Amino acid sequence: MKKLIVILSFTVGLISLAGCSDYLDSDYIFDERMSIDDVFHNKDYTNNWLARGYAFLANGYLQDVGSKKNVPFNFADDMYYWEDSDASGYRKWKSGRYNENGVYGSSSGIWQNAYKGIRQVSIFLNNIDKNELFTPEEISDFKGQAHFLRAYFYWLTLRAFGPVPIIPDEGIDYTQEYDELAYPRNSYDECVEYITGELTKAASVLPLQRGVQEITRPTRGAALALRAKVLLYAASPLFNGKAPDVVSSALINKNGKRLLPESYDESKWAKAAAAAKDVIELAKTSGLYELYTIAPKIGTLDMYRPPVHPEYSTKDYPDGWANIDPLLSYKSNFDGSVQGSKNPELIFTRTSDGTGTINDWMYQALPRTISGNNRLCVTQKQVNAYAMNDGRTISEAANTGDYVTTGFTTEAYSENNPFLPAKVSLMYNKREPRFYASIAYNGSVWEAASASEPRYRNQQIFYYRGTEDGKQGFKEECPLTGMTLKKFYNSEDSRTDGGYVIEKTEMTIRYAEILLIYAEALNELSEGEVYHLKTYSNEDVEIKRDEDEMRYAIKRIRMRAGVPDYTNETYKNQADFRVKLKRERQVELLGENSMRYFDLRRWKDALTEENQLLQGCNINISDDDTYIADFYKETPVSSVHKVFEQRMYLFPFPTYELKRNVNLTQNPGW
Repeated sequence: MKKLIVILSFTVGLISLAGCSDYLDSDYIFDERMSIDDVFHNKDYTNNWLARGYAFLANGYLQDVGSKKNVPFNFADDMYYWEDSDASGYRKWKSGRYNENGVYGSSSGIWQNAYKGIRQVSIFLNNIDKNELFTPEEISDFKGQAHFLRAYFYWLTLRAFGPVPIIPDEGIDYTQEYDELAYPRNSYDECVEYITGELTKAASVLPLQRGVQEITRPTRGAALALRAKVLLYAASPLFNGKAPDVVSSALINKNGKRLLPESYDESKWAKAAAAAKDVIELAKTSGLYELYTIAPKIGTLDMYRPPVHPEYSTKDYPDGWANIDPLLSYKSNFDGSVQGSKNPELIFTRTSDGTGTINDWMYQALPRTISGNNRLCVTQKQVNAYAMNDGRTISEAANTGDYVTTGFTTEAYSENNPFLPAKVSLMYNKREPRFYASIAYNGSVWEAASASEPRYRNQQIFYYRGTEDGKQGFKEECPLTGMTLKKFYNSEDSRTDGGYVIEKTEMTIRYAEILLIYAEALNELSEGEVYHLKTYSNEDVEIKRDEDEMRYAIKRIRMRAGVPDYTNETYKNQADFRVKLKRERQVELLGENSMRYFDLRRWKDALTEENQLLQGCNINISDDDTYIADFYKETPVSSVHKVFEQRMYLFPFPTYELKRNVNLTQNPGW
């Protein structure tokens, strides 16, 4: 029995000590009478042990797309979730009125489940070689999966808390004194080195592809893609020698060891670019990854196509958009129209369907008219980030009178407003396809095609005061900005009696993100600097700021979106490209994997962007023809108090963990 406890207790000092049966989290399979040797000499039990590692990864607190209760990171300056009570968790979160335990227990939820997962897969790695019932090839694959999972768990904690303790891979002697088992935090760079090392090990043995039934298990591409993401964050200002002094100077261990680098290192951008290039080269040689596209339907009218462009309208993707439907190509990634196993853009997913995650989001966004919760809103800032259909910003188009904020459509889906129904503000007219794929503006049509009763189908939903889905009296049980999220909505989705919701695959890592990582990292390199690095397979690679390579990445995203590529001047101008790249990520990655939340922090933009007022339409305006135009005037949401403080760059460690681990130091400001 002592041997069992020794092996299973390697995270003592991070997770509370418990009895043997409690510590065997797979208690639905195992009991106290079964030793580790018994488990790893049985084929089914060994498989189930690894499966338990995946179960931790699917835990609600470790999700990036899901309920605001478990995943407050979902919302930054792009979206907001409304709760009635000012004492509620989410409103406390946005106003910074939460303590070391986070919101809804999220701090402890992330910490506990991540380290439980680390323990689970570490035990697996330390014992899998005992099982002689598997082939060497199977064991090699198992090890690759376990290394990937361990890296992913550490990554989730690193992203949220900053530097964390790296626990020894081998088992720990439980007979040591508690203080000896309490590990201090490793530096950020040490954490990155460990995580990327795990992912390199995984990539070296994981297969290129998996079958339909194994879609949630990582491949070589998944390991390389996560590696690129980790290195991108490490290169970013917050973690690369440019953190605010109030953060970096206070982020130290008890022995005075600084946990963030003190100086900026440009080569970290080169490492991130090289890692992204590994994925891109894998895509080229294997043919596995490319942005998902759909051909236009036969007979599609010109008015539903992007405006005629002398270069892009006649060329096929990726040089143009002649052979694709940009709106459907983008939207189909997220609404369940294409199965994850058949989508070349999908690199890794943690959930094979949207149950409890994406579908919960859609419940929050769906109008009350079709049995949704009607509480999620998209901010005016996010809506304004979308370009016009010719690629110009709304500011640029306003200068020529092509973007207007007054007037309404008089007929549905006419040549003058091909994507808008009647009675809709012209401020939503002639916007890029990703806008119509993602945003439910006031007056959007919700098809709800699966609804058994016709009265629920093809409802045009308005958020004017007094309407079923708008503010009623003083009750703000509606999208506070008069706009909500439609990105993950399928035209068949309906929660009414007799209706159903299409399953969606979570795009945990997709190829578009890798292209954006590559372009961002290359742009941050100084002109003329050349870096000689190694690929994951230890081959030489040369990395420099290369406009052609940046264009290779960005042009694919822009062509799929049906908007013109950036100009040569933009690619040459580091500052201009940086601004456009940030907007591209904001639009392309809306609602995905807490991207915006962590982007604003790694860029050090949160202090500015997150302290701006939440703005949207004026939901106090009724649909009276006399006042209806006032609904669309940008209006601060007075009931929402947004605050961002320096301490909010990193999530606080839970109080109980600080008491257990005497060597763990709290993040600055908490």
